Amino acid sequence: MIVLILALACGETPKEQTSESIDIITEDSLNEVTKIVQQKDTSVIEEKEPFVLTEENAIDFFFDYQKGLPTTRIKITTSLGSFVVELYDNVPYHKANFIYLTKKEYFNNTMFHRVVKDFIIQGGNADNRKTAAKRREIGRYLLPPDTRKGHKHHRGTISMPSSEIDNPHMLASPYEFFIVVTKPGSYHLDGNYTPFGRVVEGMDVVDLINQQPVDDGDWPSKNIYITKAEILK
Repeated sequence: MIVLILALACGETPKEQTSESIDIITEDSLNEVTKIVQQKDTSVIEEKEPFVLTEENAIDFFFDYQKGLPTTRIKITTSLGSFVVELYDNVPYHKANFIYLTKKEYFNNTMFHRVVKDFIIQGGNADNRKTAAKRREIGRYLLPPDTRKGHKHHRGTISMPSSEIDNPHMLASPYEFFIVVTKPGSYHLDGNYTPFGRVVEGMDVVDLINQQPVDDGDWPSKNIYITKAEILK
């Protein structure tokens, strides 16, 4: 009988049992079958319900995720060279978001899609299906501004643009970022956008990206790829 129950639990069609092949069902046997069924059900649930960030769970998730995160440097390698940014500890949600997306390899193979001369370079987007698919897998959410930590938009500051949707509260688009190129800075941005780090190595590469020719929409005439973003120990 235990064979019969196991077969049913696994979705198999049981073979006809003779009286000689029927075993006595014990409590231990039933417990074992129950465990097998529960394990199977759990694995099905896990496969059908991957974790996705939403407007409802993102803040709670990043609140827990940022706990214990060390001061972090991230190396961004592009088709024109690499640079390193250091993330601010006291802007926890934006810091945690950038680290999370880096670990998810979201930024790999995205582009610097907006270059405004002597102002900013903006990255984290791309006009391809792979980037759109990565966003769907990670989730759709925004981040609240965090502009009162004393950070200003000095040259080399990495900050987060606001979403393009109807957005009176200037909620941030979590998948994109911009870096200030202006000397000594672009302080008219203070209070509207959230600085969450600064370039500590390779500012010459940032300047090189900013010098590339662009079309009328500030899109570089030749694609500038972010080939890899990685956390430095």
